[in-house]
Amino acid sequence: MGDAGSERAAAARLEDEDIVGVLLAQHARIRDGFSEVRVAEGTRRQEEFDRLRALLAVHETAEEMILRPVAKRVAGKREAEARNEEEHEANQVLAELEKMGVDNAEFDVRFDEFERAVSDHADAEERDEFPSILDSCSQEERLRMGRRLLAAERMAPTHPHPSTAGSPAAQWAVGPFAAMTDRVRDSLRRDGA
Repeated sequence: MGDAGSERAAAARLEDEDIVGVLLAQHARIRDGFSEVRVAEGTRRQEEFDRLRALLAVHETAEEMILRPVAKRVAGKREAEARNEEEHEANQVLAELEKMGVDNAEFDVRFDEFERAVSDHADAEERDEFPSILDSCSQEERLRMGRRLLAAERMAPTHPHPSTAGSPAAQWAVGPFAAMTDRVRDSLRRDGA
């Protein structure tokens, strides 16, 4: 199983905007986010969960729209479809967690299952998908894809705050995961994804 430290080290060996490096760094941030949710309490726990959801929305949508079409070509259709299916299943679990709420007694059990599934998914990408991208795509192609992903990430709120009710940006950040992914997807389409 991967860990945040090794993902950061692998990302540091690549150009700053390389898609694989960007995704590795996001994997590390996602792993950190799970840890933060697990140890936080009260309103801080909800804030950490919201932050993790926002990161997952950008990450998964960008993978689907930017990385996956290329991975389908270089790693194979079956590989790309397996990763998309894992993300679809994770989105369903995340929707359940959103409805459940961080204070629900069942949340911790379901959250642990969700974390394992996301970790397994990241490990599969790092083992089966990223090497094909590194081997088959030029550095310029990887940089171009990474820049698009970073642009989408910059447009997405990453620090939601519950006191911003009534603000469209705040609603975007703290709204259901599906709404977040739709907005990231729309943003990527506008940018030529």
